Amino acid sequence: MDEDQAKQGKLLMLRQQHRDLDAAIESLEESVVADQLRLRRLKKQKLMLKDEIQKVEDSLIPNIIA
Repeated sequence: MDEDQAKQGKLLMLRQQHRDLDAAIESLEESVVADQLRLRRLKKQKLMLKDEIQKVEDSLIPNIIA
């Protein structure tokens, strides 16, 4: 497996984790007694995953000097 394939696999995994966190956050927000601390932690984790996704996506795009 070459480096780009490994990055693509990591990207798929990160996107799935991001979707899972989104669903967990939505579910927690809809609950009657939402745990605000847990909600903030999940949102922070989701943002960190989004940043990681962006880094991997950026590394897959070749640097082209125009």
